[in-house]
Amino acid sequence: MQEIARVLSGYWAKISLPGIGVIDIIEIALISFFIYQFMVWIKFTRAYTLLKGILVVLVFILLAYIFKMNTILWIVKNMANVLITGVIIIFQPELRKVLEQLGQKKIVSAIIPFDTGKEVKERFTDKTVNELVKACFDMGEVKTGALIVIEQDIRLTEYERTGINVDAVLTSQLLINIFEHNTPLHDGAVIVRGNRIVSATCYLPLSDNMELSKQLGTRHRAGVGISEVSDSLTIIVSEETGQISVAQNGKLTRSLTSAQLRDILVKVQNKKVIDNNKLRHLLKGRVKHEEKTGR
Repeated sequence: MQEIARVLSGYWAKISLPGIGVIDIIEIALISFFIYQFMVWIKFTRAYTLLKGILVVLVFILLAYIFKMNTILWIVKNMANVLITGVIIIFQPELRKVLEQLGQKKIVSAIIPFDTGKEVKERFTDKTVNELVKACFDMGEVKTGALIVIEQDIRLTEYERTGINVDAVLTSQLLINIFEHNTPLHDGAVIVRGNRIVSATCYLPLSDNMELSKQLGTRHRAGVGISEVSDSLTIIVSEETGQISVAQNGKLTRSLTSAQLRDILVKVQNKKVIDNNKLRHLLKGRVKHEEKTGR
């Protein structure tokens, strides 16, 4: 046992640890903060899926290096500059967006929790749920076709840009007016972010799913298509039958009742009550600890 301790102490003496100062701690904190903010940002964009694909490629390259696959390593080495340029091109919309929003970040408030009280966190309000349900079934009664895309975590900026900017509070009257026949905005999709209609007449990708019914038209295929490339929820009002359908995660649910549509919207609403008074919680926990210890 003493021999093992002596060997370990010998190795420990040979290890030279670098000195850590105040500046080093600040640098580590800043790097950690920016990496965290980058990961939070990328999680809510389509770049998150692309990043996972890049990680798979990197794992493949690592395996090629371990098993000495020289031909593959030579190809990767000579294509490195092209691959880097390709990544920049692929991420170009997301990179531009994050640079635009960089000046809008409230960094100090994110680090220091000054907020007090409880906050209800939700994607949209109960009023918006009611307005959506009312608008869809009012349009269904008169067989007015509609395509409403409700954004969730993944931003739909690239599809928003294909339409006409609206940026108005969502109401049933506004939705009905947009999709009314022979109006300038009726053709295409409406994109909803939070409690606002951000854009109308948007072009969406069509689904190539061969399992979809041949009776479904372009509006339904566009609704399924956008749900295949994002986590959005799409409400489709059929112009032929007036039935309400919902597309999510590449799946289409047809002939919904108002109660069923409301339940789906409530789930997507994702309402949570969050206590922002972190400082108060810390002080409250300390007081309870002191009461238990009798101080």
